Amino acid sequence: MPKNRHAVVRSLALILVLAPVLSACGSSADPADDRPTVLTTFTVLADIAQNVAGDHLSVQSITKAGAEIHGYEPTPGDIRRAAEADLILDNGLNLEAWFAQFVESVDVPHVVVSEGVEPVDIAGDAYAGTPNPHAWMSPLNVQTYVANMVEAFSELDPAHADDYEANGAAYSAQLQQVHDELVAALAELPEGERALVTCEGAFSYLARDAGLAEAYIWPVNAEQQATPQQIAAAIEFVEGNGVAAVFCESTVSDRPMRQVVEATGAEFGGVLYVDSLSEPDGPVPTYLDLIRHDADTIVEALTGGGS
Repeated sequence: MPKNRHAVVRSLALILVLAPVLSACGSSADPADDRPTVLTTFTVLADIAQNVAGDHLSVQSITKAGAEIHGYEPTPGDIRRAAEADLILDNGLNLEAWFAQFVESVDVPHVVVSEGVEPVDIAGDAYAGTPNPHAWMSPLNVQTYVANMVEAFSELDPAHADDYEANGAAYSAQLQQVHDELVAALAELPEGERALVTCEGAFSYLARDAGLAEAYIWPVNAEQQATPQQIAAAIEFVEGNGVAAVFCESTVSDRPMRQVVEATGAEFGGVLYVDSLSEPDGPVPTYLDLIRHDADTIVEALTGGGS
């Protein structure tokens, strides 16, 4: 959710005023690249889309590696890139709170890649009852993302439809393997120890599909994080369920979770990645790297590896 809603509104107002001027300034893309351009809202979607597109499309991300997607503030440069794109992909499920007005300001085809995913509602705080947006954190859901991309790319570029179908099938097979390996590894845990405790409630879909109970300090990254009540609830869950290890995400401070560790004696199991890929030389340069890293970190900590 936006950390500064007024700032987002101001940014969008400026963008809408400047859009005609910026459109006249010309493209920032390589003029020698005549492939259709697919613009995504964040790096995770861009990488998934690239695996489906292969070499036939130019896939770009609005946000950069390491960016916090919930509170992103669009720039005039973003609206220029959107106006020049041939297709825009977003996650949906209320993830990109800034995106609705953004995409309405350009006349470009738009696809919500989470369409068809069975949503999991957020259970607590001000967001209770709204869909948890982090559907890509389940490899099974990303198979739905891939199917939506195959359809959208085939419509955009029918000449390469067979390639998009083949790329999507190959990538979906890799996603299935990650899921199967995670479930098999967690099956070794006693039923009562299958629990995932994180800073943000970003793992509801992964937990559901992997057979894990879920707890977190706050449901969605927002302005007010880690209240005493939230930390107390996390401590109670960890103690009540004998949770061996807890985790935190790369884009937020782990200080609140360290308080849970100190209060309970649970291990700090490690850093998990959610909203963004790393730079190419970082730990999670692709989505498959991200989801494998998270799965391996969770399994290692919960089954006795820890950190």
